[in-house]
Amino acid sequence: MTPPTMLQTAPVETFNVSAKKAQTVKLSTEAVDGQYKFADWEKFHFAPIRESQVARAMGKRYFADLDKYAESDIVVVGGGSAGFSAAYVLAKNRPDLKIAIIEASVSPGGGCWLGGQLFSAMVVRKPGDLFLDDLGLEYEDEGNYVVVKHAALFMSTLMSKVLAFPNVKLFNATAVEDLITRKDDATGQISIAGVVTNWAHLDHDNQSCMDPNTINANVVLSACGHDGKFGATSAKRSKEVFPEEEAKFGGMRGLDMNKAEDAIVKGAREVYPGLVFAGMELAEIDGSNRMGPTFGAMALSGLKAAETALNVYETCKARNEKTYGGLKN
Repeated sequence: MTPPTMLQTAPVETFNVSAKKAQTVKLSTEAVDGQYKFADWEKFHFAPIRESQVARAMGKRYFADLDKYAESDIVVVGGGSAGFSAAYVLAKNRPDLKIAIIEASVSPGGGCWLGGQLFSAMVVRKPGDLFLDDLGLEYEDEGNYVVVKHAALFMSTLMSKVLAFPNVKLFNATAVEDLITRKDDATGQISIAGVVTNWAHLDHDNQSCMDPNTINANVVLSACGHDGKFGATSAKRSKEVFPEEEAKFGGMRGLDMNKAEDAIVKGAREVYPGLVFAGMELAEIDGSNRMGPTFGAMALSGLKAAETALNVYETCKARNEKTYGGLKN
């Protein structure tokens, strides 16, 4: 008998299942004798599964995604309304690009699950309604603005469309800890070449530091929102990374809806080489006003940031390949 080698593995226990026809479950039906019946619940059962099959089905796909998106074309930092709006436009216009969305929360969406305070309706000033039209959302037209019946309807619709794109991957419960930088030795120019990531819910106070992971990208589009625990992280880190004369962090001003929304859209741009900003994170850089519970600027700031990212992409790619010393993915 040949002794086992290090390359041999123990046999995997198989899970034999009988070939039973799947149960019929109807989602619409006519009432019979005043009673609705969607399935024969006494005979109902799910198809059998082994617990390890669940673990493997999730694990192998997640790690395949980590492998695929370790080299992304564009990374979107922040899965709120601005970030997802940007990702929507990017994926729609460039299906050839790999787009990774990094969101620190388990549940993406940022502040866009409610219209404001505890009120559900979402106000969108025109021409933000054109973005809603593209999503196929209904709303009430009030003249200069429209109202979506629930902010969650906007956010869930936008998320479902973005996540259906084959070239987009959302990594939620994942935080961007830092930015990957490159310095051109000839010019001294610092540029962004990706992000540093880690599990978002580590308690660094009660354990030793856990080293992070990385994602390379030619463009980083940051939409982390205004200052806070997870807010404005790219803007704050940029202030430390780039030379003092280039650093921008003006701090968000008080609320002024009429000034704020225009500023957030017009200000969406490449602030540092390879780093594009969108949404309320711009207010922290530019010292512009906050806008409160109006959301047109979130969508259109994402749109303009996506436009910027696409326009600088080839330049950033060429610069990164040069500063990598010729290394390509």
